[in-house]
Amino acid sequence: MTDHKPMVTTRRRFLLGAAGVAGGAALMTLLPAGRAGATPAAMQAAIKAVIGSAPMREGRVKIELPPLVENGNAVPLSIAVESPMTDADHVKAIHIFTEKNPQPNVASFHLGPRAGTANIATRMRLADTQFVVAVAEMSDGSFWRDEIEVVVTLAACLEES
Repeated sequence: MTDHKPMVTTRRRFLLGAAGVAGGAALMTLLPAGRAGATPAAMQAAIKAVIGSAPMREGRVKIELPPLVENGNAVPLSIAVESPMTDADHVKAIHIFTEKNPQPNVASFHLGPRAGTANIATRMRLADTQFVVAVAEMSDGSFWRDEIEVVVTLAACLEES
């Protein structure tokens, strides 16, 4: 049988505990807090991982994104690609990249000729004012792109590092 004695909180124990909590809080303010995010170079590397050494062309892809976003937590995004969507000529995939989110490759949508149209609509989080790039991979192996700069006043995707 063990003998349990109730722990008595004395003034001294209370003050030591409060000092420990206050000291821990003070140390947290001294530690560097930052955003975990990609960089423009990381975004370019992510694009290169998708397209390899293939050239990218401008055109055929159209991003619709508000140029000024008040809150980066749910930003509406739509992408349309000009394509007849036939067996011989269709969009295989649409890839979305950002330069300042925690991960540069935001999403990839895989399509085929049975999709009928090469249009996607979604919402995304944006960490800060940045460029958003959409890359369309076509059935003939070509890649087409569009980019747009979005100004974000209240950032999302914040993580402590």
